[in-house]
Amino acid sequence: MLKGHLDAIVLAALEAGPAHGYAIIESIKRGSASTFDLPEGTVYPALHRLEEAGLLSSAWMTPPGGRRRRLYSLTKAGSAALARRRKAWGRFSQAVETLLRGSRAWPA
Repeated sequence: MLKGHLDAIVLAALEAGPAHGYAIIESIKRGSASTFDLPEGTVYPALHRLEEAGLLSSAWMTPPGGRRRRLYSLTKAGSAALARRRKAWGRFSQAVETLLRGSRAWPA
């Protein structure tokens, strides 16, 4: 069920501010009550794809006493893409919910 929604989930995880890959994975896991416990091999390719598309930017940083990490941030284009995806998701999820409940037809 995650297929096709990973990019929006990653963008949403970065809405609160810059984060490194592992923190993004943990944020998604926490935010989904562990429903999405995504492996690095799923998240890092998405991060690279979103950066190549101009929706994220990244920079290397080394915290005091820590190891070097790449921080990812939403760009203006990324914020706009997230807003569009949220709108599309709202319409999609409402239509699916209506169909699954078996209630009246979804408005066109």
